[in-house]
Amino acid sequence: MNITILDAHTTNPGDLTWAPLAALGALTVYEHTLPGEIIERAGDAEILLSNKTVLGRAEIEALPRLRYIGLLSTGYNVVDLQAARERGIPVTNIPAYSTASVAQQVFALLLELTNRTQLHSDSVRAGDWARSRDFSYQLSPLTELAGKTMGIIGFGRIGQAVAGIARAFGMEVLAYDPAQPLETLETVLRRADVLTLHCPLTDATQGLINRETLVLMKLGAILINTSRGPVLNEADVAEALRSGRLGALAADVLSAEPPPADNPLLAAPNCLITPHISWATKEARARLIDIAAENVRAFLAGKPVNVVN
Repeated sequence: MNITILDAHTTNPGDLTWAPLAALGALTVYEHTLPGEIIERAGDAEILLSNKTVLGRAEIEALPRLRYIGLLSTGYNVVDLQAARERGIPVTNIPAYSTASVAQQVFALLLELTNRTQLHSDSVRAGDWARSRDFSYQLSPLTELAGKTMGIIGFGRIGQAVAGIARAFGMEVLAYDPAQPLETLETVLRRADVLTLHCPLTDATQGLINRETLVLMKLGAILINTSRGPVLNEADVAEALRSGRLGALAADVLSAEPPPADNPLLAAPNCLITPHISWATKEARARLIDIAAENVRAFLAGKPVNVVN
């Protein structure tokens, strides 16, 4: 069985092993694949694995040996599911592998905003403490989380993990999820001191945080986005940061990745951005590879799992 990985580098930049997949067939690994290289590289593949390389109808129809598409991610919008379905090709994803890692990143971002540890560490290393007349100094306001309200939009596995950590910090938790009878969206927006997004990208959530919803939020609230970039109207959020209506934004995702240089958030004040790394702890990536191998093993046994089409 020929197995091809089109874009292996982000999942495994060299610190992990592909052995669980190599044990299931003849494995070919490409670190990156350009759109024009897909058909040539995947021509012999019966099992094709991809993270962000787009597999549209044209690519799927041009690969006659293809029997299975495995995504090295939870999201599956990079594959034309209908085209795969018409060919009888199952498409699988990797659910729930990064829940703990994403929840951890939410608080890494939040604590950087509230405690400004890097700012103060840089100041000390620059000699400011050695020159200080006082035993202690603060370069920015420091904020205690206990007693604050954490608003969560999207209350699946990650949202619930975030809620547990927030409660451990002494925060009140309010959650909005269309699939569960929790709080209303307006209640969460109005009461949250910290609003964190954990919803999928759908027609209903695209641009959910915009000029109208930002006005409902507390003046100076903190917004965190580790879900999908287009859940934010980035121009509206940048304007809210400039005006001071929004206290700060911490984002691990943007509407286009990598972002163009003119993305309005890149120049916005009080804005902390990381390059889509919430999922990428070594432990989470190792789980991803193990689950990807289990998905392939189940397919070969005639009992495919985690099928999204």
